[in-house]
Amino acid sequence: MAIRVVVAEDSLLVREGISAVLSTEHDVEVVAMCADLSELTASVDALSPDVVLTDIRMPPTGTDEGIRFAAELRERAPDVGVVVLSQYVEPAYAVDLLEAGSRGRAYLLKERLSDPDHLIGAIRQVAMGGSVVDPLVVDSLVAGRSRAVASPLRDLTPRETEVLAEIAQGKNNAAVAESLVLSERAVEKHINSLFAKLGLGAEPDVHRRVKAVLLYLADQKG
Repeated sequence: MAIRVVVAEDSLLVREGISAVLSTEHDVEVVAMCADLSELTASVDALSPDVVLTDIRMPPTGTDEGIRFAAELRERAPDVGVVVLSQYVEPAYAVDLLEAGSRGRAYLLKERLSDPDHLIGAIRQVAMGGSVVDPLVVDSLVAGRSRAVASPLRDLTPRETEVLAEIAQGKNNAAVAESLVLSERAVEKHINSLFAKLGLGAEPDVHRRVKAVLLYLADQKG
């Protein structure tokens, strides 16, 4: 069965181009194309797609409609995946996208539109509940570290890595504790330890959690 995709992009040229690329794939079907947030909302409600491919900025405000819509879908339609396209190599946007969990979410730079295989691969990953974060965004996040020398997760214990994998699924401490048969206090201790090892210091907890997840996802991609 084909992956049903709604494309949301305010530029007609880009919107048509994306649709043309996706339409060449036998397992991808573009079921709607939208120019603004209201059209996107109506299309998702009416069509229940598998994946939404959306620009990060759209009318009416041209700010962060794509990110906010992805957050709303977590509540309204949690099984719908979202691929956000952005012109900005800015980890903060990816942090916002993944704040409630990385499952079924992707953050790609618009320059990836010139690489159809990368774009379509991300759609397929998200449709299966996977996650994709543009390598340039991760590189920006970990600027000053050499990922080529060693993984930033190299110093984590096996248990800390297990805890991080659970966090990457969007679980809170209580859910992680239940999954790994640990006390919440033990989970909190492991989380604080892995934050320290990853160099995630004094900033809001939610930002540290998402940045840790970004590092984890990048590591999984090798």
